Amino acid sequence: MHQPESTVDVQAFIDSQRFSPFQWTILVLCFLVVAADGFDTAAVGFIAPSLVQDWGVARAALGPVMSAALVGLGIGALGAGPLADRVGRKAVLVLSVFFFGLWSLAAARATSIESLTALRFMTGLGLGAAMPNAVTLVSEYAPARIRAVAVNAMFCGFSCGLAIGGFASAWLIPHLGWQSVLVAGGVGPIVLTAVLILLLPESAQFMVTRKRGDARVARVLSRIEKDKSLDACRFVTAGQSVEHRGSALRVVLSARYRFGTLMLWLAYFMGLLIYYLLTNWLPTLFKDTGFSGQNAALMTSLFPLGGVLGNLSVGWLMDRFKANRVIACTYVVAAALVMLVGRGLGHQVWLGTLIFLTGTVVTSAVTSMSALAASFYPTQGRATGVAWMLGIGRIGGVAGALVGAALMGLGWQFGSVFSLLAVPAVIAAVGVFATARRPQASVIEGAEWSPAVE
Repeated sequence: MHQPESTVDVQAFIDSQRFSPFQWTILVLCFLVVAADGFDTAAVGFIAPSLVQDWGVARAALGPVMSAALVGLGIGALGAGPLADRVGRKAVLVLSVFFFGLWSLAAARATSIESLTALRFMTGLGLGAAMPNAVTLVSEYAPARIRAVAVNAMFCGFSCGLAIGGFASAWLIPHLGWQSVLVAGGVGPIVLTAVLILLLPESAQFMVTRKRGDARVARVLSRIEKDKSLDACRFVTAGQSVEHRGSALRVVLSARYRFGTLMLWLAYFMGLLIYYLLTNWLPTLFKDTGFSGQNAALMTSLFPLGGVLGNLSVGWLMDRFKANRVIACTYVVAAALVMLVGRGLGHQVWLGTLIFLTGTVVTSAVTSMSALAASFYPTQGRATGVAWMLGIGRIGGVAGALVGAALMGLGWQFGSVFSLLAVPAVIAAVGVFATARRPQASVIEGAEWSPAVE
């Protein structure tokens, strides 16, 4: 007698299960992808003095090298999202990590500023394509009750990679030369590519929306709950029939999501403007106020230290309260802190504490935007929505470095620069809060992650 098939909602199934070793594997693999970004970010800064010495170039000539990867990251993110929503998250992620490693190896053989700039740009393209798909995979395999903290935990890999990049560069450059840092930054991702091919699954929700076969979906989901038989099940995902026609970008920019999309772009742009302005110019600002080079470096190092704790704390709050309100409040706190920092000169302990707290809230607010974006869009447009927010935000990162340079050129002092940063922080808070103000953004395709909206 034929056994009637039962219908299983993929997200509801994931939400009803514990966080299994299989899902931990996905989280760890994506953590390593993000750590590669952190390593690369630290490495290029550490090799800069060696480039100046070996090639006999002025420090200012390294500006294009520093910004090339950031520009590539933005372009890579913009192109990779729609591609991932068409061919799959895993395929794009694996290829992007492989090519990121390949171009990093090639960069180690560069012999001029021009060639290194071009190769750094290509490296950025690969990494920009990897990041949004790592976010999307983690969010689609995490139960709704811990989704934000899972995505934010993945982003802690950036801080770890940043630290490893600094420690590795400190040993590698004196012993093996600056090229060895780029070699390490290339070999790691290429090895990781093989691991991703073997262990990383395709998104179950993507396979359902693209009709890749119930048997394939059953094999993947059975790894979450091995004791549950899913062989005779038909799988669905919330909203899979809604706005499925046309490109993923059309979904992201449709009337239902357009306002929220623009608000996410605005908020992320402003958040990265603050982050990169401070990351690039804090040492200079401190030195201009009379700090020694050593003390300026020490004060600056306090800025990223609180990132891990901040990411996990804000993610935990997002899973328990309205996610957009939590991030909006974090940006408001950031605005208050930068105002206080601008008035905290003369008291080094107090100033150091404020810098640490500012770094904690700014980093966690920016990081948490990815979890919010992943919750905002339906499966068929999720990778594109996350990727385009990340890509547009990178423009804010470039703008932050340029605005900082312009302010330095105008002679702006420490307090004035920090006070000005309260403006983009408040704009970001308004943008995040507004993502849930329009009716078309208030229901997310079957409430895939209800804490994100009102």
